[in-house]
Amino acid sequence: MKILVALSGGIDSSVVAHLLKAAGHDLIGVRFLLWTDPLAPALAEILPSKCCTAQNAARAGKVAKDLSIPYHIVDLSEEFKRTVVDPYLADHRKGLTPNPCIGCNKNIKFGKLMELMKKFGCEKMATGHYARIASEQLPPSVAEDRDLPLQKGHHTQRQLLLEATDKSKDQSYYLYGLSQEQLRHCLFPLGGMHKADVYALAEKFGVPFDNDTYRESQDLCFFPEKSPEEFLKRHLRHALQPGSIVRRDGVIVGSHEGLPLYTIGQRRGLKIGGLKIPLEVVAKDSGMNALIVAEQGSEQVKQLSVTDLAWVSWKPEEKIPTPFEYRSRSLSPRKCGTLTFSRSKGLFRFERPSPMPTPGQSLVLYRGEEIVGGGVIG
Repeated sequence: MKILVALSGGIDSSVVAHLLKAAGHDLIGVRFLLWTDPLAPALAEILPSKCCTAQNAARAGKVAKDLSIPYHIVDLSEEFKRTVVDPYLADHRKGLTPNPCIGCNKNIKFGKLMELMKKFGCEKMATGHYARIASEQLPPSVAEDRDLPLQKGHHTQRQLLLEATDKSKDQSYYLYGLSQEQLRHCLFPLGGMHKADVYALAEKFGVPFDNDTYRESQDLCFFPEKSPEEFLKRHLRHALQPGSIVRRDGVIVGSHEGLPLYTIGQRRGLKIGGLKIPLEVVAKDSGMNALIVAEQGSEQVKQLSVTDLAWVSWKPEEKIPTPFEYRSRSLSPRKCGTLTFSRSKGLFRFERPSPMPTPGQSLVLYRGEEIVGGGVIG
């Protein structure tokens, strides 16, 4: 089989390439160049956990050379800036805390991989993501009731997105935006493995890495720092107006450096000390330019709004409450609730009152190990 392999230069994608080559597949490697912050200090150290390090670039090239496969470097800087970074900054201006990786996966990484897969005449595209895909056959009578782009034939086939076997490394939360067509052409060879097995394979295949210095890619890739605070200060400086940190009763307990720098649920970095119970951010008042805080855990919500709903392989009937498990963070414990929706908007009611999830992040819906869909928290 002819397969396009995404070679980021990390251990995971490197092992994927070796596994597929060892299985006898015909491979083409591709690495994307993405936008990085030109306003970052010239001497800023790029953290080892970033995917854009020189070490990763060198490793990707070495893997392609060792496997004797064609290797393409594709510059997506302008497209990445336009479709990922600019919306990220715009959402912060609105007081949200967006998750740019979800849109990037759908529109940049897998979107561009699909284009290149077809261009190079490949049948599949493979990445190092920790997730699994399963196929399910449906009789035509069931398929007629679906409005998702399913593969038609004697039976209708749909692709199910499943959690990885290694739950501590699972990345399926970030993939709920992928289409049926994308999933139909995806291969996730590491989805059924544990990370320890992948490291063992890296040693077996001679993939270069240092146990003491290697860090997995896990931070936002377009600025060198671990936290986005300095990046936001550089690019939103005109939107950052200092103001007061206040309790619900109006008592001022501190000062903030600009609302876009803070997120709902944040406790660290508020510079408010001397309290038995720490304070957390529970709201932003843009009219008063005030950051609202309360004692940690004191404010709970029973429901929240969800927008931009996307469904992976099936969706429930509209306007009828449907129970789901959910996550509002990628590796947080799953909890239960009920979604009622119409078109792309919905209301999610928690089974039990819960701390307010962060607006701008994603609420991802589960049915067992299956990722059913998700949307953006309003």
